[in-house]
Amino acid sequence: MRKAIDKILGSALIVIMAMMVLNVLWQVFTRFVVGTPSSFTDELARYLMIWVGILGAAYAAGQDMHVAIDVLPQKLKKTTQMKLSIMVKLIIALFALVAMIVGGGRLVYITYVLDQLSPALQIPLAYVYLVIPISGFLIMYYKISDILKPTT
Repeated sequence: MRKAIDKILGSALIVIMAMMVLNVLWQVFTRFVVGTPSSFTDELARYLMIWVGILGAAYAAGQDMHVAIDVLPQKLKKTTQMKLSIMVKLIIALFALVAMIVGGGRLVYITYVLDQLSPALQIPLAYVYLVIPISGFLIMYYKISDILKPTT
């Protein structure tokens, strides 16, 4: 299941990046060739950047490519390293639960209930913020999966 999630998430990131590139190219074309800049491209680029950044963080967490300081673990015994690794993964999962899933979910709910729309695109901002709890679920899944994975 993890490989399927990795593949879907990686493909989604590629699509979002491609959309962002096409959007910026359209912005440059309309500004410098047509002479009338497109009204929605700045906002769309900003929202796509948010999605690629936060989903990219979840993907990096799933691949264990996130930034880490490993000076301390290298000086510890192997069993202590494993315990520290589990503790760090639990803290990351707890952060994903509290800040991203609960906090992000509340943000999505509030912006949805208040019916806040983006200025240029006129889409609900709840859709933009939805990436936060989605990424939180993914990060939690990856870290719990890492903890439960048998070590060889």
